[in-house]
Amino acid sequence: MSADDCVRARKWSVLFSKKTKIQRLPNFAFRSPDLSEEVRARTEVLNVLFVCTMNQWRSPTAEEIYRKHPLLNCRSAGTSRKARKTIRTADIRWADLIVMMEDKHWDRLSEDYRDELEAKECHVLAVEDRYREMDEELISELHWALDPLFLVAGSE
Repeated sequence: MSADDCVRARKWSVLFSKKTKIQRLPNFAFRSPDLSEEVRARTEVLNVLFVCTMNQWRSPTAEEIYRKHPLLNCRSAGTSRKARKTIRTADIRWADLIVMMEDKHWDRLSEDYRDELEAKECHVLAVEDRYREMDEELISELHWALDPLFLVAGSE
């Protein structure tokens, strides 16, 4: 398997040790989302909803690392009916920004909450379900993908 194939398949362990992978993360498949002009222009607190499948590891980690941001109110929820906290219509209505970990979360939300999502800012990060809560590598991936987004929101 070539290095390019490893990157495309996200076979990180084939390419790098955990430490090196975290240092080189910006060179690979993750990209930071951009806020729309409307959301960027906001000066009040931004309500952010983080979504994963079970609301067990990825979205609670994102909620925890950003909950002390001065201009963010954070919540997390899962798309599964067995999630620790299952997403509800009220969560989507509350959120100004919805950050999903994978495309399948977008698919599920757009199927179940099409009308509520019409006026919402939504982003998908491509963070795979292979981490435990507060995993060092997960935190690094979330910071890399989201810090530029929230620094813009925090600087207004």
